Amino acid sequence: MAAAGGSSSPSIVEYLGGDDGYRCGYCKSDTGNLSHGMWAHSLTVQDYQDLIDRGWRRSGKYIYKPIMNRTCCPQYTIRCRALNFQPSKSHKKVLKKMLKFLMKGEIPVVDSEVEPMDSHTKDTDGCSFFLKDEPGSCQAELKPLNPDHLEKVESGEGEITVKKADSDHIELSHEKVNANSGEPLESAKVSPAVPKPGKGADLSKPPCRKAKELRKEHKLQKTLQNQTQNPSLQTEAQVLLGQRSKAKTNQPKSIEDFIFASLPTEPVHQLEVRLVPVSLEDPQFKSSFTQSAALFAKYQMAIHKDSPFECNEYQFTRFLCESPLEAENPPNGPDCGYGSFHQQYWFDGKIIAVGVIDILPKSVSSVYLYYDPGYSSLSLGVYSALREIAFTRQLHEKASDLCYYYMGFYIHSCPKMRYKGQYRPSDLLCPETYIWVPTEQCLPSLEHSKYCRFNQDLKAVDEGNVKELGQVRILHKRTAMRYSVYKRRRKGPSDEESVRQYATLVGQACAERMLLFRS
Repeated sequence: MAAAGGSSSPSIVEYLGGDDGYRCGYCKSDTGNLSHGMWAHSLTVQDYQDLIDRGWRRSGKYIYKPIMNRTCCPQYTIRCRALNFQPSKSHKKVLKKMLKFLMKGEIPVVDSEVEPMDSHTKDTDGCSFFLKDEPGSCQAELKPLNPDHLEKVESGEGEITVKKADSDHIELSHEKVNANSGEPLESAKVSPAVPKPGKGADLSKPPCRKAKELRKEHKLQKTLQNQTQNPSLQTEAQVLLGQRSKAKTNQPKSIEDFIFASLPTEPVHQLEVRLVPVSLEDPQFKSSFTQSAALFAKYQMAIHKDSPFECNEYQFTRFLCESPLEAENPPNGPDCGYGSFHQQYWFDGKIIAVGVIDILPKSVSSVYLYYDPGYSSLSLGVYSALREIAFTRQLHEKASDLCYYYMGFYIHSCPKMRYKGQYRPSDLLCPETYIWVPTEQCLPSLEHSKYCRFNQDLKAVDEGNVKELGQVRILHKRTAMRYSVYKRRRKGPSDEESVRQYATLVGQACAERMLLFRS
């Protein structure tokens, strides 16, 4: 990643086209998983924000976009509206469990009823970056990248640094779902269940009330009735009335109330969350690299049954430490700046979990989570997601546009992958017009068809679609130029179809900012 600063170099990408289909880890189809792909030599945070708002997602430096109307298990971009997020009862149960563990040291028993979202993962959403041939994983070997990429590029806007590709090819393996058992837990249905005959709420009757509340009200009524006979009871009645009034005005607890709750002076355990930039130039990242990589290997071997070779330091670096995002630290941005980070969970002086995140102009985007399997009972997947939502709200205080938490892809056709819909309120991205639609409005359509256009306005179109192909920026022979210029200079068969497909997928705005490498 580039050093933090003001203006950044333009993004440089290499479009790899679509593939012929590879194994799907959701429905196990051998060739049903289809996506478009790009290799990103560098990306500005704004370009990546715009790309994920058009359905793209990164795995290492590989950027991919599912072919939604053709892939076997459509993957819809989902975001949580962090500022309006309210924790559910199961979310609060996880937060209380952590508090109790820190204060009293009690290791909880794994509770399968705690939360279907315990498989929440900062995942690769269908395309891991591992260079391996894993049985049962989906993978597609891409065409080798040009190894002779130029070191410098001449442009009218100044010199641009180009990073060389450091591999001959990329292989993609399917998303790995973080769960205590190594498999995604069964998700609770997002839509409310229909009550069985003779059960459920009767709309003609008042809502049920807790027995404790009824007892308090009965005691209050009895005390008020006896007031005239015994004036000394008046004070007690006033106290009861005050408690009832206070109970009504109390607001529900936020996630911050649990996360930042005051602990005893000397708690049994200490938990510290450190935000570390993904850069070997950063002292904290460098000093914790070995421990972090060892934890990654421990997690992958225990949860996903990887071999030591499949999760060594090289694979760890390629997958979770190499990012195309260029670090930026503008004056109106968050104090930590924008870019790729590791959120390290330090427990009594050692790392027990790491959440890999990207901090972008409008969002915190989750990438992956790995943790010590010995702490599975703490539901660290759910806990880290709630911490990241709270972190998003914290960043919003300094950067007002930053108010969303991106959870990757929502896959309704795979019941085990519906857990992300439990972080509410949330929105799904329409795959045709790229507008955001509340998730609860999308669910009925998804029950009938796995591929859906969420925008109900049938006349609406993709407003960001390419309109002027000639304005697409090209990087060719060390020079940045418009496609209209490149087209005149190019020798050999026309590549207009490929460039048009690329521009349609990334949108006009990104196509005019990013440099598309052409050999």
